[in-house]
Amino acid sequence: MAVRAAVLPAIGSPLEITGIDLPDPGPGQVRVRLAAAGVCHSDLSLSDGTMRVPVPAVLGHEGAGTVVAVGEGVTHVAPGDGVVLNWAPSCGTCHACSLGEVWLCANALNGAADVYARTTEGADLHPGLNVAAFAEETVVSAACVLPVPQGVPLTDAALLGCAVLTGYGAVHHSAQVRPGETVAVFGAGGVGLAALQAARIAGASKIVAVDVSAEKEELARAAGATDYVIASENTAREIRALTGKQGVDVAVECAGRAVSIRAAWDSTRRGGRTTVVGIGGKDQQVTFNALEIFHWGRTLSGCVYGNSNPAEDLPVLAEHVRAGRLDLSALVTERIALDGIPAAFGNMLAGKGGRALVVF
Repeated sequence: MAVRAAVLPAIGSPLEITGIDLPDPGPGQVRVRLAAAGVCHSDLSLSDGTMRVPVPAVLGHEGAGTVVAVGEGVTHVAPGDGVVLNWAPSCGTCHACSLGEVWLCANALNGAADVYARTTEGADLHPGLNVAAFAEETVVSAACVLPVPQGVPLTDAALLGCAVLTGYGAVHHSAQVRPGETVAVFGAGGVGLAALQAARIAGASKIVAVDVSAEKEELARAAGATDYVIASENTAREIRALTGKQGVDVAVECAGRAVSIRAAWDSTRRGGRTTVVGIGGKDQQVTFNALEIFHWGRTLSGCVYGNSNPAEDLPVLAEHVRAGRLDLSALVTERIALDGIPAAFGNMLAGKGGRALVVF
C-alpha cells in the first residue's frame, strides 16, 4: 500500500516528500497510522551526517498514532489502539540492560539498518531511528510501540516519544534536581522547554533559560523559566550574578555545541552538576584543564534519551499532564502538514522556534 513520506535520499540532501510502498506487518510487527510527529533536532543530525543512518531513509522518531494492523505474535496492542512510538526499544539482554540502564541498550538501534519499505521505483528504504515517523503510516517492531497513557490527546502524545522523555529525564534522572536547587537550561528548543517544565515540577527555586534567540523568551518563561539570558561570552558571569555569585546547582545543556557545554560548566557552582543532553558533532571539542577539574569539584555527565525507561516513565509523565503540571502543547511552536517538514528543518538551522509538530 502506498503512503506519503519524507524521504532522505542521501546524507546532506534535502528531504523529498514522495510516495512509498509500505508492506503489511510481518510477525512481531505493527502497522501504525500516524496522528502526529515532532520535528526533532536529532532528525537534522541524521540528515547532515552528525549521526550515522543508512540511506535512503524515512526520518522521524517522535510520533504517536493508531494501530492499523498487527502481525503474528503481537498481543500487547490491537487495531484501534493509540500508541506512542519508542525509537530506542531495549533488548533486555545486553550488558547495559542487565544493569538496568536500558537507555544505553547496545541493540536499541539495530532495526535502523533494516529495509522496511520501498520507494515507488523499488529502491530499498530504511527506517531512520527505527520508526520512520515522517510518513502517513509506518510499520515497526512491536517493541517500538507503547500504549498511549489515558487522558493524553493522541497528537500531544507524540511529544512524549522524545522531547519530553529526554528533557524530563535529564532533570529528574540524570541531574536529579532537588527542591530548592537552582537550574540553568541551555537551549530553548523542544527538549529545553521540556527540561524547563521538569525543573519547575522538581521544585527548583530559580530556573534560568539560555538561548541565542531573544524571540524564545516568552516560550521559556511560559515553560517555567524565572530568568532569561541571551547567550554570549558573558553567559556564565550573568548566571553567577543571578545566583549570589555562586553559579547554579545544575546546568542542563540541550544544544550540543562546544561553546554552550563549556558555558554550562562555567555556570555551575563549585560541587554542582552539569548534564549534557545535546548531540554535537565530532568537531565540537570541549577542553578543560586538570586544575579546574580538581578545584571546582563539579560533575560533568552525558545523558542519553534522558536516562529514561519509556515503559516506566510514560505513566509518570501522563500523571503530570492530567494534573496540569506538564503542558505538552506549550512545547509546540507550529503545527504543520507533512509537506512543511523541509521548511521546519530550515527553521531549526536558523535557531527558530521550539518544536514543529506534523499533524496528519
